[in-house]
This record gives sequence, structure tokens and C-alpha cells, in this order.
Amino acid sequence: MSQKRPKHLDLTKIRLPLPALVSILHRASGAVLFLFIWLFLYGLEQSLSSPQGFTFIKSFVAHPLAKLLLLGFLWAYLHHLCAGIRHLAMDAHYGTELAAARASSWAVLAVSIGLTLAAAVALW
Repeated sequence: MSQKRPKHLDLTKIRLPLPALVSILHRASGAVLFLFIWLFLYGLEQSLSSPQGFTFIKSFVAHPLAKLLLLGFLWAYLHHLCAGIRHLAMDAHYGTELAAARASSWAVLAVSIGLTLAAAVALW
């Protein structure tokens, strides 16, 4: 017990393993989606309410900053979906070994970023 233990943790120096980072991003993307679901529902309601509402939403989404924001939310959704499938598989005891967990973490990142890039090409 003669070891000197730190009094505080420097979170900037801690290197997280990839599965932990994917899990944290899963939680963060879920929080972002939960906090901004009202914005998407409002846009859907406006676009379906009248032709003027549809025109308004269409002109709003045509702005480059709105497209970038939409892509960010789309990545959050796609990452949350892919990581959720990964978590469900791990709950069923598939891929719980270290090598499989790392591989599935890379797959979640690759698939979510790839699908977001495909959506970006279709959006622009």
C-alpha cells in the first residue's frame, strides 16, 4: 500500500479502447437524437401540413449549413442504429471476446461513416 495514488484523474491523458469509445458515442448520439427529435417532428409536420410548409422546409434544407447540420444528425442516427445492433448482439453473447468486440467497433464506425458519406453525396 505504499503506492502513491493520484488525487484526481486527468481525463485528457486517458486513452480509451475503441469499444469504449463506440459505446460512449452510442450514448451521446442517443442523447442528441432525444434532445432534437422535436425539430425533426416539427419539420415533418410543416412539410406535410401545406404546400407552403413544404416549400419552407425545402428552402431551409437547401442552405449549406442546414445540410451540414442534417448530416451531423444523420450520422448520429446511423451510428446509434449500428451501435445499437452491436449492443443487442453482445447482449445475446455474440462477439463478446476482445478481438470480436474490437472488430465490431471498427465495423460500426466504418458502416455509419460510409452510410453518412453516401447520404452526403445524395444530399449534395
